[in-house]
Amino acid sequence: MAETHPFSGEGRLSEGDLFGLAADLVAVPSVSFNEARLTDLIEESLQSASGHLDVARIGDNLVARTDLGRQWRIVLAGHTDTVPPSGNASARIDGDVLWGLGAADMKGGVAVLLELARNVQHPSVDVSYVFYAREEVAAVHNGLREVEAARPELLDADVALLLEPTDGIVEAGCQGTMRLRVKLVGERAHTARAWMGRNAIHRLGALLSMIEAYEPRRPVISGCEFHEGLQAVHVEGGVAGNVVPDSAVVTVNHRFAPDRTPEQAEQHVRDLIEPVLEPGDEVEVVDMAPPADPGLDHSLLKAVVRNSGAAPRAKLGWTDAAFFAARGVPASNFGPGDPLLAHTSGEQLHRDSLHRVYRVLEDLLVDSTRL
Repeated sequence: MAETHPFSGEGRLSEGDLFGLAADLVAVPSVSFNEARLTDLIEESLQSASGHLDVARIGDNLVARTDLGRQWRIVLAGHTDTVPPSGNASARIDGDVLWGLGAADMKGGVAVLLELARNVQHPSVDVSYVFYAREEVAAVHNGLREVEAARPELLDADVALLLEPTDGIVEAGCQGTMRLRVKLVGERAHTARAWMGRNAIHRLGALLSMIEAYEPRRPVISGCEFHEGLQAVHVEGGVAGNVVPDSAVVTVNHRFAPDRTPEQAEQHVRDLIEPVLEPGDEVEVVDMAPPADPGLDHSLLKAVVRNSGAAPRAKLGWTDAAFFAARGVPASNFGPGDPLLAHTSGEQLHRDSLHRVYRVLEDLLVDSTRL
Protein backbone atom coordinates (compact mmCIF):
# COMPACT_ATOMS: atom_id res chain seq x y z
CA MET A 1 0.00 0.00 0.00
CA ALA A 2 1.23 3.47 -0.87
CA GLU A 3 2.31 5.56 2.10
CA THR A 4 2.65 9.34 2.13
CA HIS A 5 6.26 10.40 2.59
CA PRO A 6 6.44 13.88 4.15
CA PHE A 7 9.81 15.53 4.57
CA SER A 8 11.00 14.73 8.07
CA GLY A 9 11.23 18.38 9.08
CA GLU A 10 14.54 17.73 10.82
CA GLY A 11 16.31 20.00 8.36
CA ARG A 12 18.41 17.20 6.88
CA LEU A 13 18.01 15.19 3.70
CA SER A 14 18.35 11.41 3.90
CA GLU A 15 21.87 10.00 3.80
CA GLY A 16 22.85 6.50 2.74
CA ASP A 17 19.40 5.78 1.27
CA LEU A 18 19.17 6.93 -2.34
CA PHE A 19 15.49 6.06 -2.71
CA GLY A 20 14.64 7.78 0.57
CA LEU A 21 16.62 10.82 -0.56
CA ALA A 22 14.61 11.00 -3.79
CA ALA A 23 11.41 10.82 -1.73
CA ASP A 24 12.65 13.62 0.53
CA LEU A 25 13.32 15.81 -2.48
CA VAL A 26 9.86 15.16 -3.93
CA ALA A 27 8.30 15.97 -0.55
CA VAL A 28 9.78 19.49 -0.61
CA PRO A 29 7.71 21.70 -2.97
CA SER A 30 9.80 23.53 -5.55
CA VAL A 31 7.57 24.80 -8.35
CA SER A 32 9.52 27.22 -10.57
CA PHE A 33 10.50 30.44 -8.73
CA ASN A 34 9.99 28.68 -5.38
CA GLU A 35 13.16 26.59 -5.17
CA ALA A 36 14.80 28.45 -2.26
CA ARG A 37 13.92 26.00 0.51
CA LEU A 38 15.05 22.98 -1.48
CA THR A 39 18.24 24.76 -2.48
CA ASP A 40 18.91 25.55 1.20
CA LEU A 41 18.59 21.87 2.10
CA ILE A 42 20.87 20.74 -0.72
CA GLU A 43 23.44 23.39 0.19
CA GLU A 44 23.45 22.34 3.84
CA SER A 45 23.87 18.71 2.81
CA LEU A 46 26.80 19.56 0.52
CA GLN A 47 28.46 21.78 3.12
CA SER A 48 28.33 18.97 5.64
CA ALA A 49 30.24 16.69 3.28
CA SER A 50 33.88 15.92 4.07
CA GLY A 51 35.31 19.09 2.58
CA HIS A 52 36.29 17.67 -0.80
CA LEU A 53 33.96 20.08 -2.61
CA ASP A 54 34.05 23.81 -3.27
CA VAL A 55 30.43 24.95 -3.06
CA ALA A 56 29.26 28.18 -4.65
CA ARG A 57 25.74 29.55 -4.41
CA ILE A 58 24.40 32.05 -6.92
CA GLY A 59 20.80 32.93 -6.24
CA ASP A 60 18.96 29.63 -5.97
CA ASN A 61 21.63 27.79 -7.92
CA LEU A 62 24.46 25.68 -6.53
CA VAL A 63 27.71 24.51 -8.10
CA ALA A 64 29.80 22.00 -6.11
CA ARG A 65 33.20 21.24 -7.67
CA THR A 66 36.21 19.05 -7.11
CA ASP A 67 39.59 20.54 -7.97
CA LEU A 68 41.99 17.61 -8.19
CA GLY A 69 43.85 18.50 -11.37
CA ARG A 70 42.44 15.57 -13.31
CA GLN A 71 42.76 15.22 -17.08
CA TRP A 72 39.07 15.89 -17.70
CA ARG A 73 36.20 17.70 -16.03
CA ILE A 74 32.58 16.61 -16.37
CA VAL A 75 29.51 18.66 -15.52
CA LEU A 76 26.65 16.67 -14.02
CA ALA A 77 23.60 18.93 -13.92
CA GLY A 78 20.01 18.84 -12.82
CA HIS A 79 17.24 21.37 -12.27
CA THR A 80 15.52 21.61 -8.91
CA ASP A 81 12.20 23.08 -10.06
CA THR A 82 9.00 21.36 -11.12
CA VAL A 83 5.91 22.30 -13.07
CA PRO A 84 2.78 23.11 -10.98
CA PRO A 85 1.10 20.12 -9.30
CA SER A 86 -1.77 18.20 -10.84
CA GLY A 87 -3.19 16.33 -7.87
CA ASN A 88 0.27 14.88 -7.20
CA ALA A 89 1.89 17.35 -4.81
CA SER A 90 2.58 14.76 -2.11
CA ALA A 91 5.35 12.18 -2.18
CA ARG A 92 4.10 8.59 -1.85
CA ILE A 93 6.03 5.34 -1.72
CA ASP A 94 4.36 2.14 -2.87
CA GLY A 95 6.85 -0.70 -2.64
CA ASP A 96 9.59 0.11 -5.13
CA VAL A 97 7.74 3.01 -6.74
CA LEU A 98 7.95 6.66 -5.71
CA TRP A 99 4.96 8.76 -6.77
CA GLY A 100 4.71 12.53 -6.79
CA LEU A 101 5.45 15.78 -8.56
CA GLY A 102 9.01 15.80 -9.88
CA ALA A 103 9.66 12.12 -9.17
CA ALA A 104 10.76 11.60 -12.76
CA ASP A 105 11.40 15.18 -13.89
CA MET A 106 13.80 15.39 -12.26
CA LYS A 107 14.22 14.92 -8.55
CA GLY A 108 15.38 11.37 -9.10
CA GLY A 109 18.25 12.85 -11.11
CA VAL A 110 18.89 15.46 -8.42
CA ALA A 111 19.05 12.67 -5.81
CA VAL A 112 21.70 10.87 -7.89
CA LEU A 113 23.71 14.10 -8.19
CA LEU A 114 23.59 14.80 -4.48
CA GLU A 115 24.46 11.24 -3.46
CA LEU A 116 27.41 11.15 -5.86
CA ALA A 117 28.63 14.54 -4.65
CA ARG A 118 28.56 13.40 -1.03
CA ASN A 119 30.01 9.91 -1.52
CA VAL A 120 32.62 10.02 -4.29
CA GLN A 121 35.36 11.98 -2.58
CA HIS A 122 38.28 11.21 -4.91
CA PRO A 123 36.87 10.88 -8.43
CA SER A 124 39.23 9.99 -11.26
CA VAL A 125 37.86 12.95 -13.25
CA ASP A 126 37.08 16.38 -11.85
CA VAL A 127 33.37 16.92 -11.41
CA SER A 128 31.13 19.98 -11.31
CA TYR A 129 27.76 19.15 -9.78
CA VAL A 130 25.28 21.80 -10.92
CA PHE A 131 21.90 22.21 -9.22
CA TYR A 132 19.98 24.97 -10.97
CA ALA A 133 16.60 26.67 -10.76
CA ARG A 134 13.82 27.63 -13.17
CA GLU A 135 14.36 25.20 -16.04
CA GLU A 136 10.63 24.62 -16.53
CA VAL A 137 9.91 28.25 -17.49
CA ALA A 138 11.12 30.64 -20.19
CA ALA A 139 14.85 30.49 -20.91
CA VAL A 140 15.33 34.09 -19.79
CA HIS A 141 14.73 32.90 -16.20
CA ASN A 142 16.91 29.76 -16.42
CA GLY A 143 19.35 29.42 -13.53
CA LEU A 144 22.19 28.31 -15.80
CA ARG A 145 22.08 31.73 -17.44
CA GLU A 146 22.26 33.31 -13.99
CA VAL A 147 25.37 31.31 -13.11
CA GLU A 148 26.94 32.05 -16.48
CA ALA A 149 26.41 35.79 -16.03
CA ALA A 150 27.95 35.80 -12.54
CA ARG A 151 30.70 33.16 -12.73
CA PRO A 152 30.95 31.55 -16.16
CA GLU A 153 34.09 29.58 -15.22
CA LEU A 154 31.97 27.39 -12.93
CA LEU A 155 30.33 25.87 -16.01
CA ASP A 156 33.52 25.12 -17.94
CA ALA A 157 34.04 21.42 -18.67
CA ASP A 158 35.08 18.85 -21.26
CA VAL A 159 31.66 17.18 -21.36
CA ALA A 160 28.26 17.61 -19.70
CA LEU A 161 25.47 15.25 -18.73
CA LEU A 162 21.97 16.49 -17.93
CA LEU A 163 20.25 14.06 -15.57
CA GLU A 164 16.91 14.53 -17.31
CA PRO A 165 14.68 11.43 -17.23
CA THR A 166 15.82 8.91 -19.87
CA ASP A 167 15.25 5.68 -17.88
CA GLY A 168 18.95 4.96 -17.91
CA ILE A 169 19.50 5.27 -21.67
CA VAL A 170 21.78 7.95 -23.09
CA GLU A 171 19.67 10.41 -25.09
CA ALA A 172 22.17 12.26 -27.20
CA GLY A 173 22.12 16.01 -27.81
CA CYS A 174 18.66 17.44 -28.39
CA GLN A 175 16.46 18.87 -31.10
CA GLY A 176 15.97 22.59 -31.47
CA THR A 177 12.57 24.22 -31.18
CA MET A 178 11.05 27.40 -32.54
CA ARG A 179 7.63 29.00 -32.63
CA LEU A 180 6.53 31.10 -35.58
CA ARG A 181 3.51 33.42 -35.67
CA VAL A 182 1.86 33.37 -39.09
CA LYS A 183 -0.68 36.13 -39.75
CA LEU A 184 -2.94 35.87 -42.79
CA VAL A 185 -4.91 38.94 -43.88
CA GLY A 186 -8.34 39.39 -45.47
CA GLU A 187 -10.82 42.17 -45.94
CA ARG A 188 -13.45 43.08 -43.37
CA ALA A 189 -17.13 43.18 -44.37
CA HIS A 190 -20.63 42.65 -42.97
CA THR A 191 -21.58 38.97 -43.01
CA ALA A 192 -24.83 39.92 -44.75
CA ARG A 193 -22.70 41.05 -47.68
CA ALA A 194 -19.78 38.68 -47.20
CA TRP A 195 -18.90 38.75 -50.91
CA MET A 196 -17.67 42.30 -50.39
CA GLY A 197 -14.90 41.10 -48.10
CA ARG A 198 -12.46 38.20 -47.73
CA ASN A 199 -12.49 35.86 -44.76
CA ALA A 200 -9.01 35.52 -43.27
CA ILE A 201 -10.08 32.59 -41.08
CA HIS A 202 -11.12 30.67 -44.18
CA ARG A 203 -7.63 31.24 -45.55
CA LEU A 204 -6.24 29.25 -42.62
CA GLY A 205 -7.68 26.09 -44.16
CA ALA A 206 -4.99 25.81 -46.82
CA LEU A 207 -2.23 26.61 -44.34
CA LEU A 208 -3.45 24.08 -41.76
CA SER A 209 -3.85 21.39 -44.43
CA MET A 210 -0.29 22.00 -45.51
CA ILE A 211 0.97 21.67 -41.93
CA GLU A 212 -1.10 18.53 -41.32
CA ALA A 213 0.37 16.90 -44.45
CA TYR A 214 3.95 17.75 -43.44
CA GLU A 215 6.35 14.82 -43.78
CA PRO A 216 9.01 15.22 -41.08
CA ARG A 217 12.66 14.51 -41.73
CA ARG A 218 14.26 11.71 -39.73
CA PRO A 219 17.99 12.26 -40.09
CA VAL A 220 20.46 9.89 -38.46
CA ILE A 221 23.30 11.72 -36.71
CA SER A 222 26.06 9.86 -34.87
CA GLY A 223 23.93 6.73 -35.09
CA CYS A 224 20.91 8.41 -33.47
CA GLU A 225 17.69 8.94 -35.42
CA PHE A 226 16.07 12.31 -34.86
CA HIS A 227 12.45 13.03 -35.78
CA GLU A 228 11.47 16.55 -36.75
CA GLY A 229 7.98 17.94 -36.39
CA LEU A 230 5.70 20.79 -37.42
CA GLN A 231 2.50 21.46 -35.49
CA ALA A 232 -0.07 24.23 -35.30
CA VAL A 233 -0.35 24.94 -31.57
CA HIS A 234 -2.52 28.06 -31.32
CA VAL A 235 -5.13 29.81 -33.47
CA GLU A 236 -6.74 33.21 -33.05
CA GLY A 237 -9.08 35.30 -35.15
CA GLY A 238 -12.51 36.84 -35.41
CA VAL A 239 -14.00 40.26 -34.78
CA ALA A 240 -17.69 39.82 -34.02
CA GLY A 241 -20.53 37.48 -34.86
CA ASN A 242 -21.59 39.58 -37.86
CA VAL A 243 -18.20 40.60 -39.26
CA VAL A 244 -16.08 38.90 -41.91
CA PRO A 245 -12.65 38.76 -40.17
CA ASP A 246 -9.78 40.58 -41.83
CA SER A 247 -6.97 38.73 -40.02
CA ALA A 248 -6.27 35.31 -38.54
CA VAL A 249 -3.17 34.04 -36.77
CA VAL A 250 -1.77 30.56 -36.28
CA THR A 251 1.26 29.79 -34.11
CA VAL A 252 3.40 26.97 -35.44
CA ASN A 253 5.94 24.93 -33.46
CA HIS A 254 8.84 23.42 -35.39
CA ARG A 255 11.18 20.83 -33.86
CA PHE A 256 14.39 20.49 -35.85
CA ALA A 257 17.38 18.16 -35.78
CA PRO A 258 20.89 19.37 -34.90
CA ASP A 259 22.14 19.06 -38.48
CA ARG A 260 20.31 22.33 -39.18
CA THR A 261 21.04 25.76 -37.80
CA PRO A 262 18.13 27.81 -36.46
CA GLU A 263 18.38 30.00 -39.56
CA GLN A 264 18.13 26.98 -41.84
CA ALA A 265 15.18 25.62 -39.86
CA GLU A 266 13.35 28.93 -40.08
CA GLN A 267 13.92 29.11 -43.83
CA HIS A 268 12.64 25.54 -44.15
CA VAL A 269 9.32 26.53 -42.59
CA ARG A 270 9.09 29.72 -44.63
CA ASP A 271 9.71 27.80 -47.85
CA LEU A 272 7.08 25.23 -46.92
CA ILE A 273 4.28 27.73 -46.28
CA GLU A 274 5.27 30.24 -48.98
CA PRO A 275 2.70 28.92 -51.52
CA VAL A 276 -0.21 30.06 -49.30
CA LEU A 277 1.23 33.47 -48.41
CA GLU A 278 0.10 36.69 -50.08
CA PRO A 279 1.13 40.35 -49.90
CA GLY A 280 0.36 41.70 -46.43
CA ASP A 281 0.78 38.37 -44.66
CA GLU A 282 3.38 38.19 -41.88
CA VAL A 283 5.67 35.45 -40.56
CA GLU A 284 7.59 36.12 -37.35
CA VAL A 285 9.78 33.92 -35.15
CA VAL A 286 8.61 34.55 -31.58
CA ASP A 287 10.72 32.00 -29.71
CA MET A 288 13.72 29.82 -30.52
CA ALA A 289 16.03 27.44 -28.68
CA PRO A 290 18.94 25.91 -30.63
CA PRO A 291 19.66 22.18 -30.91
CA ALA A 292 22.66 20.25 -29.58
CA ASP A 293 24.75 17.83 -31.60
CA PRO A 294 24.94 14.32 -30.10
CA GLY A 295 28.64 14.82 -29.30
CA LEU A 296 29.20 11.16 -28.48
CA ASP A 297 32.82 11.08 -29.64
CA HIS A 298 34.29 12.02 -26.25
CA SER A 299 35.65 9.11 -24.20
CA LEU A 300 33.59 10.03 -21.13
CA LEU A 301 30.30 9.93 -23.05
CA LYS A 302 31.35 6.71 -24.77
CA ALA A 303 31.94 5.21 -21.33
CA VAL A 304 28.48 6.21 -20.13
CA VAL A 305 26.94 4.59 -23.20
CA ARG A 306 28.98 1.42 -22.69
CA ASN A 307 28.25 1.19 -18.97
CA SER A 308 24.52 1.77 -19.51
CA GLY A 309 24.32 -1.40 -21.60
CA ALA A 310 22.01 0.20 -24.17
CA ALA A 311 22.47 1.88 -27.51
CA PRO A 312 22.05 5.67 -27.37
CA ARG A 313 19.05 7.35 -28.91
CA ALA A 314 18.27 10.89 -29.97
CA LYS A 315 16.73 13.38 -27.54
CA LEU A 316 13.65 14.51 -29.44
CA GLY A 317 12.67 17.20 -26.95
CA TRP A 318 14.76 20.21 -25.98
CA THR A 319 16.99 20.25 -22.90
CA ASP A 320 19.80 22.36 -21.53
CA ALA A 321 22.22 20.07 -23.34
CA ALA A 322 21.88 22.84 -25.94
CA PHE A 323 23.12 25.41 -23.40
CA PHE A 324 26.37 23.51 -22.93
CA ALA A 325 26.73 22.67 -26.62
CA ALA A 326 26.54 26.39 -27.40
CA ARG A 327 29.52 26.85 -25.06
CA GLY A 328 31.49 24.22 -26.99
CA VAL A 329 30.88 21.44 -24.44
CA PRO A 330 29.59 18.09 -25.83
CA ALA A 331 26.43 17.31 -23.91
CA SER A 332 23.86 14.53 -23.63
CA ASN A 333 21.09 13.40 -21.29
CA PHE A 334 21.18 10.44 -18.90
CA GLY A 335 18.96 10.09 -15.86
CA PRO A 336 16.44 7.94 -13.99
CA GLY A 337 12.73 7.92 -14.67
CA ASP A 338 10.46 7.49 -17.67
CA PRO A 339 10.50 10.66 -19.80
CA LEU A 340 6.96 9.93 -21.00
CA LEU A 341 5.69 10.50 -17.45
CA ALA A 342 7.23 13.95 -17.08
CA HIS A 343 4.66 16.68 -16.34
CA THR A 344 1.83 14.14 -15.96
CA SER A 345 -0.39 13.59 -12.94
CA GLY A 346 0.89 10.01 -12.79
CA GLU A 347 4.57 10.94 -12.45
CA GLN A 348 6.54 8.18 -10.74
CA LEU A 349 10.02 6.75 -10.33
CA HIS A 350 11.04 3.11 -9.90
CA ARG A 351 13.76 2.24 -7.44
CA ASP A 352 15.62 0.13 -10.01
CA SER A 353 15.84 2.99 -12.53
CA LEU A 354 17.28 5.26 -9.84
CA HIS A 355 19.93 2.79 -8.73
CA ARG A 356 20.93 1.76 -12.26
CA VAL A 357 21.74 5.34 -13.19
CA TYR A 358 23.63 5.87 -9.93
CA ARG A 359 25.78 2.77 -10.51
CA VAL A 360 26.68 3.79 -14.07
CA LEU A 361 27.78 7.27 -13.01
CA GLU A 362 29.53 6.08 -9.88
CA ASP A 363 31.51 3.61 -11.98
CA LEU A 364 32.42 6.43 -14.39
CA LEU A 365 33.69 8.68 -11.59
CA VAL A 366 35.45 6.02 -9.53
CA ASP A 367 37.27 4.27 -12.37
CA SER A 368 37.93 6.11 -15.62
CA THR A 369 41.04 4.02 -16.34
CA ARG A 370 38.98 1.87 -18.71
CA LEU A 371 38.03 4.80 -20.93
